[in-house]
Amino acid sequence: MSQSVDSAVSAVRTCIERHRAAFLDDLAEWLRIPSVSAQPDHAPDVRRSADWLAAKLKETGFPTTEVWQTPGAPAVFAEWPADDAEAPTVLVYGHHDVQPAAREDGWDSDPFEPVTRENRLYARGAADDKGQVFFHTLGVRAHLAATGRTAPAVNLKLLIEGEEESGSPHFRALVEEHSGRLAADAVIVSDTSMWDEHTPTVCTGMRGLAECEIQFHGPDQDIHSGAFGGAVPNPATAAARLVAALHDEHARVAIPGFYDGIVELTDQERELFAELPFDEEQWLRTAKSYAIQGEAGHTTLERIWARPTAEVNGIGGGYQGPGSKTIIPSSAMVKLSFRLVSGQDPERIEQAVRAWVADRMPAGIRHEITFAPATRPCLTPLDHPALKSVARAMSRAFERPVLFTRVGGSGPAADLQDVLGAPVLFLGISVPSDGWHAPNEKVELDLLLKGVETSAYLWADLAENWRHAP
Repeated sequence: MSQSVDSAVSAVRTCIERHRAAFLDDLAEWLRIPSVSAQPDHAPDVRRSADWLAAKLKETGFPTTEVWQTPGAPAVFAEWPADDAEAPTVLVYGHHDVQPAAREDGWDSDPFEPVTRENRLYARGAADDKGQVFFHTLGVRAHLAATGRTAPAVNLKLLIEGEEESGSPHFRALVEEHSGRLAADAVIVSDTSMWDEHTPTVCTGMRGLAECEIQFHGPDQDIHSGAFGGAVPNPATAAARLVAALHDEHARVAIPGFYDGIVELTDQERELFAELPFDEEQWLRTAKSYAIQGEAGHTTLERIWARPTAEVNGIGGGYQGPGSKTIIPSSAMVKLSFRLVSGQDPERIEQAVRAWVADRMPAGIRHEITFAPATRPCLTPLDHPALKSVARAMSRAFERPVLFTRVGGSGPAADLQDVLGAPVLFLGISVPSDGWHAPNEKVELDLLLKGVETSAYLWADLAENWRHAP
């Protein structure tokens, strides 16, 4: 850039302040659209949300804006080419659908009528994910104002899906269908959070997810436990024994091959985790739990961010009513989920789980195992030049060093990584207190505008540093 750092920062902040009121008014208008993808009655609203965003991106300056249909809810695609033919191409991912919400769930106000209290904007989608998608619109405007450009310094693309809150069932197929249009050197995911209000952080990894339900079948009907107990196999007992065998005495998953190929934490990553202001007792209170437990040899943050896990999500079988009913039940069930880390392939995990379950099934117990569509893990190399650009841009906006985290949960970002062959990076400004999926979801307005500012700095930083990357 031709401007000094100080003058560029001043230009960005002046632009943001000048457009702040209009930006927040537009965001509030978008938040009023109840784009709940999980509820069929709101399908027209999800479509209206996509149309609204496409129109607003056109107004922002994107020369190409399109609504892409899927068998479910529509996604929005936008593209703004750089003037420099050799500029890197960056794809921003987010979603415009939201979780269900109703006043009677415990909201202090109508979840789809945005309210500002104490410099916080309350509404469903304020943080997850409309607010974090929308900050890029003012961010690119501020970028242009500060640099004097008429187009972004990078070839900028956006893909904003409409089914993330419903498990993204059609997302991978959409990416595969449009892979040529979506081709990028890097993907920026703005659907994550920071450590807290005072600690700007950049996420470098997200775990994958495989989940299954196992049905156990014994007698063809419930039978008397006195007449037949002790002489025929009990499916509820088989379910309990399977669950009991899921972990060894060190809390490691006992399924053969489960850890094959995983990318282990480096010493550098462990040191970065240790820099975070982690209060284990406070974390435990937030978890509403009473003890720390997990795989031996790893810290709590390592366990929830960088280690694979197996959890029992549900277990049942037999009589569940009041009093007793002395039976051997005819069936039982278990629901399991597996959080996966880089190097684990969901298909191999499914095969390993199926083989382990079949091997442990006693004679006389039939079983059925059903897997849901899996989500792959993704991991950003710490030395990647695009990650360094994200960290520099955020540090510039927040005027303090940026630390690094991972996310224990899962999302569709890995589909972009797999199909497009591009590294995934995370840029989010939400904080844990924002209450994603909960009543009174909100976004801190100061942090939202820091997201705008980070976005404004990022594109020039990427353009200046990308082609010199090793």
